[in-house]
Amino acid sequence: MNYQDVAASTVAKGTVRALSQRETLTLLREHLLRLDHASRHDRFHGFIDHSFIERYAAKCASDGTLVIAYLEDGVVRGAAELHPPETAQDLQPEIAFSVEADLRRKRIGSILFRKLIEEARTEGYRTLRITTGAQNDAMRALANKFGAHLTFRHGESAGTIDLEQQPQPEKVRAAAITPINAARAVIQFNRACWKFFLGLYGWKIA
Repeated sequence: MNYQDVAASTVAKGTVRALSQRETLTLLREHLLRLDHASRHDRFHGFIDHSFIERYAAKCASDGTLVIAYLEDGVVRGAAELHPPETAQDLQPEIAFSVEADLRRKRIGSILFRKLIEEARTEGYRTLRITTGAQNDAMRALANKFGAHLTFRHGESAGTIDLEQQPQPEKVRAAAITPINAARAVIQFNRACWKFFLGLYGWKIA
């Protein structure tokens, strides 16, 4: 599973792909530790000490959490997590996101969100649960963009995303090649060639 060269015109120099178990333990941990104070507070609803993040990354690496990451030069700068339902109280898979401050507003969160939804569909999930801090406006806006209906309770916003209502990924339709189409293409190609060569000698063809 490898999402290389995603949206090169949108994400200038990064790649998006799933992390291995070992990478989750190390690269995800380093990314979360780099989050600034406010971002870490929003991401973990107030739990911001290093030891908590160390334990959190170790848990993600061992409990089957899927991490889709945005990397630059081998360094995780953004991550989308799909936690298996066995680890959630309501038996719904839970998702979480984090993007480092200097890379926000570059659609990285949206790209990670779409990839995570694709993976959740592949796993056969129908709904996803998302929880974020009440002050995390960026995360709430992103969740709303993908159809989450968030409610405020106990200092946090929580909601559900219905995957059956999400638009399916666009598929490129290959043009059908028929004998007629092939013959028409040959005629057009030959006409273009003659027009080019005759033009070199000052002749014109209609």
